[in-house]
Amino acid sequence: MKLLLASCSLALALLAPAARAEDNVLTPAESAAGWHLLFDGSTLAGWRSLKSPQPGSGWKAEDGMIVRTAASGDLVSSASYGDFELSIEWKVADETNSGILYRIDLGQDQTYFSGPEYQLLDNLHGGDRFDPKHLAGALYDIVAPPHDFTHPVGTWNLTRIVVRGWHVQHWLNGEKIVDIDLGTPEGRAMIAASKFKRWPVYATFARGHIALQDHDGMVSFRNIKLRELPAN
Repeated sequence: MKLLLASCSLALALLAPAARAEDNVLTPAESAAGWHLLFDGSTLAGWRSLKSPQPGSGWKAEDGMIVRTAASGDLVSSASYGDFELSIEWKVADETNSGILYRIDLGQDQTYFSGPEYQLLDNLHGGDRFDPKHLAGALYDIVAPPHDFTHPVGTWNLTRIVVRGWHVQHWLNGEKIVDIDLGTPEGRAMIAASKFKRWPVYATFARGHIALQDHDGMVSFRNIKLRELPAN
């Protein structure tokens, strides 16, 4: 009987899902690889608004997440980065539209004047879902994802963004969905064919800030991790 119980316990343990790592904490391996946290899990320390050193009142740190609760402008990292790899988890409510922008310049009137956007969207009901280049994971208005790799609304997605020079990669839930060099003639032509042709500073800065977009609806973020990469 004891052998049978032990066998049953082992079988249940093998069937159980693996324990999830603690949120908003770096593992020893991540620390050794140069990763650092952009969100401490409980405050908005290290974040600001585009035009103010203080975060907008519509952004809250609650329950281990950064949550957009009301309109107050984009949330912007206090620090700027050159080449980097960013890992971030996000989830949206029904019809939500948001984004992650990078290499933005604080001297512009809007974050998207200078910084490319990794689109976040409810792909089923979001109002911006009709253009493939506006779906979740897209390099907004420039490169569409090949497929919809999002998880259902209200559940977490994992995004990875890699920027070296102006070679940009977007990953969504383990799938590479964008891979383009915006500094090449082909990349500049794609910018010229997009809405961003109106802003000559778009995708030109060697360093810039990360921004979480305040667009509409509720969006939540956690496990925001970044490591700077050596220049090529």
